Amino acid sequence: MSQSPRANAERLWQSLRSMSDIGATPAGGVTRLTLTKLDGEARDLFVGWAKEAGCTIRIDPFGNIFARREGRRPDLPPVVIGSHLDTQPAGGNYDGVYGVLAALEVVRALNDAQLDTERSIEVVSWTNEEGARFQPPMLGSGVFTGVFSLDFGLSLTDKEGIRLGDALSDIGYAGTDHIAATSIHAALEVHIEQGPVLEKEAIDIGVVTGAQGQRRYEIQLTGQSAHAGTTPLDYRADAALGLARSIEAVRRIGIAQGEAARATVGYVSLSPNSPNVVAGGAVFSVEFRHVENNTLDIMEEALLKEIQQIADDTKLEHSVERIIDYAPISFDSRMVDLVEQTAKQYQYSYKRMVSGAGHDACYLSRVTPTAMIFIPCVDGISHNEAEQIYPNWAEAGANVLLGAALAKANDVEK
Repeated sequence: MSQSPRANAERLWQSLRSMSDIGATPAGGVTRLTLTKLDGEARDLFVGWAKEAGCTIRIDPFGNIFARREGRRPDLPPVVIGSHLDTQPAGGNYDGVYGVLAALEVVRALNDAQLDTERSIEVVSWTNEEGARFQPPMLGSGVFTGVFSLDFGLSLTDKEGIRLGDALSDIGYAGTDHIAATSIHAALEVHIEQGPVLEKEAIDIGVVTGAQGQRRYEIQLTGQSAHAGTTPLDYRADAALGLARSIEAVRRIGIAQGEAARATVGYVSLSPNSPNVVAGGAVFSVEFRHVENNTLDIMEEALLKEIQQIADDTKLEHSVERIIDYAPISFDSRMVDLVEQTAKQYQYSYKRMVSGAGHDACYLSRVTPTAMIFIPCVDGISHNEAEQIYPNWAEAGANVLLGAALAKANDVEK
């Protein structure tokens, strides 16, 4: 690939460091929740850089930003590359933002090489991928691809009751441009792995073939609050006891389905949540992930049986509501092959793998041929201030993104 354009590793790394200053935390991470003032500052910085690179900016009604590098044939559907700029609370500096800035580096590298493409290339930053402030996650790409309606997305509120549409207007990113999801030729997203496999196996590039399915549930256990000193154990309807047994049951369900299964209780709330009161209520989340939908069915059936039995044994009322259901997805085989071939051409080591996390690319795969590229992250840590990558890893992912995007942007077949 000596004659092909390459990413400028130093420039990419400096862009990542500059972006990490916005919302920086004392522990070295970042808090940049979607549609906050800090998110607005990050958007402004990205837009300014994109304009300097010669891109035209369009913003759709949900605040998704499209920075377009015009091709020779602007009438052809473009190639879309990018990710997101929002973070988790006390999150890392690379989850999402690396994918946006590596995509911007593609444009910059093409400019450096004075290379035009047949199709336009659009660098996109999606709104509210993390779902840390407004639920559900991946809202921007979900609205764009028709998974959610625009009205639904704009009407959502955060914990303070602030409406998403109002927050979008407050930071100046309630756009009016119409960008049709059906008019995209192909989509690519590069991302940190958020797991330990690539680093442990000393592999440069993850060629992502698809993503696990996810199901999330909200479970309520209702007993009776009582005095902790005067109520004998046998007389209690203790929601905390039901919660504890439920957490153990969720882990058993996951283990029963083997190494590919994931089972998590991530959110817990007890009421009245007082040290000297038997808990009268418990609300908690359960999340299952697996690459096969029928296995998710098995896990769900097991969960319903376990919660019923636990409620009966502990004298509790219960309810189980499925609130998220993402089916497992497979990326376009030709796009996956292209990523693999590009990694080979740049002489990077690689392996095919399934994403355990959801990404905007998962929704884009519903409307256009899509693939993802992973790079390692230190110790597999993500959604954490300790999240870290190295400049050579960032460079490798950007080069593979560059090569694959260039190939698709010069593909003029219908």
